[in-house]
Amino acid sequence: MNYETAQKEFNSLFNHEMSDAQMREFLLNLTLDATTSTEVIAAAAEVMRTNAIALPISKETQERAMDIVGTGGDKIGSFNISSTTALLVASCGVTVAKHGSRSVTSKSGSADMFEALGVRLDLSIQQSARLLEESGFTFMFAQNHHPAMKFIMPVRKSIPEKTIFNILGPLTNPAGVKKSMLGVFDKAFVPKMLEALKINGATSALVVSSEEGLDEISISGVTYASQLRDGVTHEFEIDPQEYDIKKMPLKAIVGGDAKENAHILRNIFEGSATEAQRDIVLINSAASLMVDGMARDMQDGLEIAREALANARAKKKLRQIIEISNKL
Repeated sequence: MNYETAQKEFNSLFNHEMSDAQMREFLLNLTLDATTSTEVIAAAAEVMRTNAIALPISKETQERAMDIVGTGGDKIGSFNISSTTALLVASCGVTVAKHGSRSVTSKSGSADMFEALGVRLDLSIQQSARLLEESGFTFMFAQNHHPAMKFIMPVRKSIPEKTIFNILGPLTNPAGVKKSMLGVFDKAFVPKMLEALKINGATSALVVSSEEGLDEISISGVTYASQLRDGVTHEFEIDPQEYDIKKMPLKAIVGGDAKENAHILRNIFEGSATEAQRDIVLINSAASLMVDGMARDMQDGLEIAREALANARAKKKLRQIIEISNKL
């Protein structure tokens, strides 16, 4: 299936022109594995984003904003690494428009943890835009932006296997960001997801998946990465030990429910977290700062992120976001 055909089929899906049975058959026929076409992924993402309610922000804000997000589905049970990274990076001066939802496969989705931290989730879309303009960070609750998913979700949930919707969320940011730091549960999708982002207009992106299947840059082993920079894509591996980060087992970054993960985040920002919890956020922040362009490379990004923790900027940024969200 080429891009145009996939676009037509997904337009039919999102316009509710298929019956439940037809939707189910369509999704079952789109197997999610190494053979999944990049064009199909890109077309599906573009249709889903076109049908979303966009965040009403200025063109200038849209151009500089980025998302830091994972597909989930790795079944490792880590704490909310992407969300913690997003806040740390925002404290460094990056404009972060984070897109997420409640838990599907884990104990705590990004929305669950932000709620536990005290960030308001019941903001209108206009208020979410104001939060971004005033604080440099916002959280876009996926269910508020993708109304068509209300009739697609029941069909999707009736299918026990992963479907294409397991990877579309990170590709459909309602703010229309052009920069993305994206983690996926299977390294087979690393180059596919990057190419899909490029087809749909990304200007800078990094897609990662660790050898253990973590949808983040891991500190337990090698992470496979594909980067888009200045119109050029290249693939490489990230070994945390090359950046003087100690290799730690996966169990060292396991989290819990929303309350526990919020506690871990606060510990990281206050300097009382474990070395592993701190380091996995630092290395993912370094990569995010590189994608944004604030950092020249990973090493430069690590220095910027470490300084933000040492100077309590991350802690102050979190307090600011909570205060503004609750005043809107």
